[in-house]
Amino acid sequence: MKNKDGALRWGLAIFLTVSAILLFYDTLFGRRVLPAFGSQLLGALQPVIIGGVLAYLLAPVIDFIERRLFPGRLEAAHKAGQLISRGARAVSLVLTWAIIALLCYVLGHVLLPQLYQSVIQLFSSVESYYNTISGWMEHLLESNPTVEAWVAAQMDKFYATATEWLKTEVLARTQMLMVAVSGGVVSTVSFLKNLLVGAIVSVYFMATKERCAAHARKITYSLFSGDRVYWIFRGANKADHIFSGFVRGKLLDSLIIGILCFIGCSILNMPYTPLVSVFVGVTNIIPFFGPFLGAIPSVFLILLVDPIKSLYFLLFVLALQQLDGNFIGPKILGDSTGLPSLWVIIAILVGGSFFGVAGMFFGVPVCACLYSLVAFLVDRRLAEKDLPVETEHYTAPLPEQETEPEKPEKTSENL
Repeated sequence: MKNKDGALRWGLAIFLTVSAILLFYDTLFGRRVLPAFGSQLLGALQPVIIGGVLAYLLAPVIDFIERRLFPGRLEAAHKAGQLISRGARAVSLVLTWAIIALLCYVLGHVLLPQLYQSVIQLFSSVESYYNTISGWMEHLLESNPTVEAWVAAQMDKFYATATEWLKTEVLARTQMLMVAVSGGVVSTVSFLKNLLVGAIVSVYFMATKERCAAHARKITYSLFSGDRVYWIFRGANKADHIFSGFVRGKLLDSLIIGILCFIGCSILNMPYTPLVSVFVGVTNIIPFFGPFLGAIPSVFLILLVDPIKSLYFLLFVLALQQLDGNFIGPKILGDSTGLPSLWVIIAILVGGSFFGVAGMFFGVPVCACLYSLVAFLVDRRLAEKDLPVETEHYTAPLPEQETEPEKPEKTSENL
């Protein structure tokens, strides 16, 4: 057994060494063979990655349906020594994908057309809004012609940039999305194919998720000793708790906020209701700064149409964010990350600077995992020294020494 473990470790070490040498050679001589190979491999595995992500996000839905609708079947399957009840799992999969199909139908045939109309309306009204803002600036700065001329020049530049951005980015991407939803084109065939194959792969993952987890544990036991396996599983469970709680919870929370915003704006008859609701819901994914990133431009956009309604919208969004911060968010997310507020802000800033919006979102759970790991190592080190691990024990000032420590005498041996 020891010989097999030694051979396995030696083989793994040789493989990693050869891989590192090839990577260094490729980087040094600039042949770019390995990056091209990695890109090709990643493209080939994209459906599997999509399927894994979908299965990870939808696994709680499967478990919830099975526990609520088929508790007797699950108990009978466990007594019979089976991991799952195949009938209960099949029905749960059908119900889960029926819910997903219903959401996609509502998104594609109800929300997206209205969103497209809002974007078209915004694009056609840009010049009118620009004239409105120019009138405001002229009225405010009529007593200072120099500042007025400078502000007018800056606004002209901003208007040209904004118009170009709306033409090349917002309008073009919205049209591509509408074409893809309405019938598809050649440029979207690859994405739709990967999405379809990914959905099929996710069904397999969700149907056999217990067996997949058992295979992962089996491989882990074969590679590491008992003590290391325990710590690996403990770290994996902690990371899964953080990521699943934050990612799934934040997505659900943002979906609820977007729906509530759409309902509220529809009742208040706000302009650009679909566009504003999508913007508020999507930006709500970003912790801390998300509500402000979604509310400020939305208020400004409504202000250009109706100043009174912009005030109503501001009050409505403030009430919605209070509802989210005090009731919806804590109920869904809880304390999934265990990360202090300062570290959340640092994670958002660092993640956003490296990876944009995705970094702002995933930076929080990644930082929470690192924070949990460092806290665990610090507490373990303190426990080995028989020192208290509670932070409150280290808030007191350092005790003053009554006598200074004796200094060693200088001798010829020390010189």
